[in-house]
Formats: sequence, C-alpha cells, structure tokens
Amino acid sequence: MDDILAKLSFDFATSVILACDEVKNRAVIKNQLIKAATSVGANIREANYGYSDADFLAKMQIALKECFESQYWLELMVSTFAMKMEEVKPLLKLCGNIRFKLICSIKTVKTRLNTTVSSGC
Repeated sequence: MDDILAKLSFDFATSVILACDEVKNRAVIKNQLIKAATSVGANIREANYGYSDADFLAKMQIALKECFESQYWLELMVSTFAMKMEEVKPLLKLCGNIRFKLICSIKTVKTRLNTTVSSGC
C-alpha cells in the first residue's frame, strides 16, 4: 500500500472528526460523515493485507465509494448551514486528492489483472 495514501486518509478522517466536533447540530449528517470519512482509511489499510490482487482491488473500490460519500455529506453540511464553505473547502480538497490516488491505484491493479483500462495517472 502507498504510505502517502494511508497518511492522507488518516489525516482526512482526523480532520473530519475535529471539524464535526465543532458542529452543534445535524447529528445524523455528522454521524454519517464521520462513518464515511473514517471508512476510507480503514478500507485502505485493510486493502494492504488483502490476500490477492482482487481482494486489494475490492477494498480500494470500497474506499473510493466512501470518498464519494464523504464528499456528499460535506456538501450537505454546507447546504444545511451546519458548516461554512471555508471550513469544508480544505476537506473537499483532501478528499479529492485521496480519490485521485485511489483511482490511480485501482487502474494500476486492473491493468496488472489484464483488464482494459487506460492509465492517465
């Protein structure tokens, strides 16, 4: 597993938790956001111990889905006025960076498994 990806996902989860600590309302959205954001890193770490390329790929794809879900909850926090865009912007940027690296990793493994995927990373 890429150490940078593990660190970025850990930093993302930590940042989301700390940001959510400041939110005094919207408990359901907060809980969903924290679940999704922490799941990104958990799946990346789990992928590191996958028993095959296919297992690694499955975990990385789950992490990618959780990234997209995290983005949704972050956007919902802004649209419901629970958080300000200035607070969310760095989180969205970090989430996007993680997503890009996950996509690159997934493409690399798919290529290695002889699946037709163009690189571009």
